[in-house]
Amino acid sequence: MTDPGPEPELLVEADGPVLRVVFNRPQVRNAMTFAMYEGLFEACERADADPAIRVMVLSGAGGEAFVAGTDIAQFAGFTSGADGVDYERRIGRVVRRLESVDVPTVAAVRGPCVGGGLLVAAVCDLRIADPTARFGVPVARTLGNCLSMDSHALLVHHLGPARALDLLLRARLLTGEEAHAAGFVAELAEDGGLDAAVDATVRRLLGHAPLTMWAAKEAVRRLRRANVPEGDDIVDRVFGSNDFHRGVDAFLTKQRPAWQGD
Repeated sequence: MTDPGPEPELLVEADGPVLRVVFNRPQVRNAMTFAMYEGLFEACERADADPAIRVMVLSGAGGEAFVAGTDIAQFAGFTSGADGVDYERRIGRVVRRLESVDVPTVAAVRGPCVGGGLLVAAVCDLRIADPTARFGVPVARTLGNCLSMDSHALLVHHLGPARALDLLLRARLLTGEEAHAAGFVAELAEDGGLDAAVDATVRRLLGHAPLTMWAAKEAVRRLRRANVPEGDDIVDRVFGSNDFHRGVDAFLTKQRPAWQGD
């Protein structure tokens, strides 16, 4: 018998008019590799190239996490702030591509949806979660890095400046209930009811006028991006800091970082 080899880290499959994208690294809570980000970009291209696709649904494998951020091991080789700028641009390219997909996009969220995972969910048009969902970017207590200007703008767009700063400065995670109350989560399913809630939303979207939905998506996207300023200097300073390198080393060795502010 031929060995089928390891499962792909990103599963992309057309289910009739629905393109289903599954982040498939459950052993590390679906933490994203660069290859997975590129695969997500390609899935977006596929959704727009295939006229049969009417909805795109994103979810995490294993039933315990959506995406627990970017795989931290990939930061170990960073030597300067320029590496951070390049990383944020690389991830931003994928996130913006997902935001620009023509058809409605739905994030089905169980468990942690943090860091890069939060950004992926945030650019989807609808987020449906269950009570286990947790949303945040806790880098102030984990890695000591930062978000790009566009990612900050995305959080402020959804949560407002006060709630976005609360999330980032206190490095806390919003519960599914809190995210729903804030309007970030469109629907909070009952425990065990996430798949049914997502399927009901997909059926509803499939019955609506595609161009009308595209117009709404495109208008909101243009409004959000209209006044995003340059911010590479912020990213360069933070990713180039000693604190960031301390944070990565501490994370990989399961230690607690000793922040110095340098």
